[in-house]
Amino acid sequence: MTARGTVARLLSAAGVVLGVCTLVFLLVHLVPGDPVDAMLGESARPADRAALRQALGLDRPLLEQYAGYLGGLARLDLGRSFQDQRPVADILAERFPATLELAGAALALALLLAVPMGVLAARYRGGAIDNGAMVFSLLGIALPNFWLGPLLILVFSLWLGWTPVSGSAGGLSLVLPAITLGTALAAILARMVRASMLEVLQEDYVRTARAKGLSEAVVLRRHALRNALLPVLTLVGLQLGGLLGGAVITETVFSWPGVGSLLVESIHARDFPVVQGCVLLISLIYVLVNTATDLAYAWIDPRIATRSGAK
Repeated sequence: MTARGTVARLLSAAGVVLGVCTLVFLLVHLVPGDPVDAMLGESARPADRAALRQALGLDRPLLEQYAGYLGGLARLDLGRSFQDQRPVADILAERFPATLELAGAALALALLLAVPMGVLAARYRGGAIDNGAMVFSLLGIALPNFWLGPLLILVFSLWLGWTPVSGSAGGLSLVLPAITLGTALAAILARMVRASMLEVLQEDYVRTARAKGLSEAVVLRRHALRNALLPVLTLVGLQLGGLLGGAVITETVFSWPGVGSLLVESIHARDFPVVQGCVLLISLIYVLVNTATDLAYAWIDPRIATRSGAK
C-alpha cells in the first residue's frame, strides 16, 4: 500500500469516527429525558435545577456544547461524568478490561469451535460431520443473545449450580457470557471456513500436493487452510468490533462489569459524557481492528502487499 493510500485510509477512518461522535452527541441531546431530572428528581426546586444545569453546562446552546465537546476531544479530554464528576477516561479505563476479557474469550471460543468444524465439514462434505456442522451453524445464528443468555443461566447456574449466576467473581463467571457471545460468531465462522475450504480444495496446487504423496492432514493444514483463512480473517476483523457492540446485551444479562453494561447504565441515567465516551471507544476499536485486518492480509497472502505497492 502506498503512502498516499495509507493517508487516505487514515483520513477516512478519522471522518468515520467524527461522524459517529457527532451523531451520538446529537442523539443523546435530542432524545427525551433530562440529566437534571435523573440526578435531582422531578420534585427539585427550580433554583437547584437551574444551578445544576449551569454547572453541567447544559444551559448553553447546543452548538456551543458541541464545539466544547470537539475541543475536549482535540485535547484528549472526554469530559466528566454527570453522576460522580469523575473523568470519563478513568471510568472507561476501569471498565474496558472486563469487556476486552469477555470479547477475547468469546473470540477464542468461536475460533476453537469454528475452524476445526469448518475444515472437517469441508473434508467430509455431505457426511454426518458436515450435516452436524451446518445444523450447529443454523442454530447458532438463529438464537439471539438475549434468549440464549437467560437459558444458560437457568440450566447451568440455577438447575445444575455449576457456574455463578452473574458478576465476575472468578474464571467460572466468564464461561456462560463467553458462550453466549461467541456462539453466533462460531456459527458464522464455521460456515465461512467450510465454504472457503471447499473452494481451495479444488485448486491445482492442492491436487499437486496430494499427487506428491503428502498425507491428507498435511495437505489440509499446510496447503489448504492457510489459503482459506483470508476471507475468514476479514470476517473475524469485522466481527471483533461486533463482539464489543454485542457485549452490551450479554454484559447486561450477566451483570458483567464492562463497557457494555456501563453504556446501558449511562443511558438510563442520562449521563451524556459517559455515553459519548463509550460509543467513541467502540468506534475507535472498529477502526483499529479494520486497520489491523488490512495489515494481516499481507502476512497471510503476500500477493496483496505486492499488488498494493504496485498501484
